[in-house]
Amino acid sequence: MKRTDPLRINEIIDRTLNDNNINAAFNEQKLCYLWQEVVGATINRYTTRRYVNSGTLHVYLSSASLKNELQFHRQQLIKALNNAAGVEVINNIIIH
Repeated sequence: MKRTDPLRINEIIDRTLNDNNINAAFNEQKLCYLWQEVVGATINRYTTRRYVNSGTLHVYLSSASLKNELQFHRQQLIKALNNAAGVEVINNIIIH
């Protein structure tokens, strides 16, 4: 059995994600989780569903006025979410 140097837990996780080709799916789920941290509790309260499909974040909101307001801030949200995730995951947001 070959001895290796100890690895940090984040290195082990990154290696496992890359070896199993699930890094992209992990980043998409991470971005959906970060939505509540980026937009805050008030906006998150009106969020009913969110998911990433082909580089597009789909967000379902229960408030029509909030939908309209967030349409004006889509580019800032894309930038903030990608920065929070640490990698470019999305390039568009569709607000339903």
